[in-house]
Amino acid sequence: MIRGALAIFNRDFKKFLSNPFVVIMTLMMPIMYLVIFGNAMGGTISHIPVAVVQEGPPYAPTTLFTDMSYELNHIIQKDGPKLIDVRTYNDEAAAKEDLTKGRVSAVVVVPSDISNDHAVRLYVDSSDSVTPALVESAVMKVLARLHADNPVMVNKIYGDIKYIQFFGVGVIMMGIFTSTMFGGGIALIRDREAGIHEGYLVTPVQRTSIIAGIICSGTIRAFIAGFAIFFIDILITGIMIHSIGQFLLAMLVILIACIGVTSLVVSFASRFSAQQEYASVVAFLNLVLFMTSGAFYPIIGMPEWLRWITVINPEYYGIDALRGIILRGQGIDVIGIDLIALLLFSGAMFILGIASYRRTLE
Repeated sequence: MIRGALAIFNRDFKKFLSNPFVVIMTLMMPIMYLVIFGNAMGGTISHIPVAVVQEGPPYAPTTLFTDMSYELNHIIQKDGPKLIDVRTYNDEAAAKEDLTKGRVSAVVVVPSDISNDHAVRLYVDSSDSVTPALVESAVMKVLARLHADNPVMVNKIYGDIKYIQFFGVGVIMMGIFTSTMFGGGIALIRDREAGIHEGYLVTPVQRTSIIAGIICSGTIRAFIAGFAIFFIDILITGIMIHSIGQFLLAMLVILIACIGVTSLVVSFASRFSAQQEYASVVAFLNLVLFMTSGAFYPIIGMPEWLRWITVINPEYYGIDALRGIILRGQGIDVIGIDLIALLLFSGAMFILGIASYRRTLE
């Protein structure tokens, strides 16, 4: 009995050691969780862009306006970095427009000398789960430091948005990437192992057409999964879709993302002959993409070296576009950069997917 158990153990353990790539990836995962997750979550928020403007029509700058602008711009946190980067405006409407377009995170409107209530009005982007509270706290501290008794009126320009709604939008894009990269890629490798793709080669269909068909089929499956996640997410989080245009624009973002991630899966699957190797790499890639996408925590709180990953992370642009559409009610004029980034990613991955998998068929 013991001899038999040892024989099975010896065979199974040698099989594990025979694939050093999987062993290395298994050891790397906890380290990457520590490095990526530890830095992406709960980092120090710094350099929040905040517009400060005196209520108009334009009057001579008041002492309160000058002092508040200076003090807000010089709030230093315990570990060193500035909390706020002040941008002074002459026009309140222009400052609010930049807030709706995401160029600043908040607008502080300082009362003029002829103000009736002398209230400091604070407009914040309530689709952000963290920075509004930090800016409000900073404004209150500065007023206390200046011994000013002006009341503060906080205006959440997108209403009360709960964290589950902020996070829920990120889950939509995460679900598309995760389900497609795991399910779609492993299914492709299984089909190749079963010789199904070799059967395509005896047909008169061109190789490029075969690969394009595989990508299109995978895109439709990914889109169906994305739509299902989108619908379930709405039911759980209570997010409201206010117009058919808003819904169609969200579907467009999901479709473009599905094309890109499916093409990425095809190019990845062409490089691996074993499901275990593919799964270990995809798990690693999913970790990096999701943790740097801003789904959990605003990217402004990430260290600089991690933000560079975000710049090339397609999941970030998908999440940012969906948040703009669903939570802020923004149109294509505001999320245009996100759409361009997704289109570039999807186009590049489509070409790469065809080129990579064509070599496999040949």
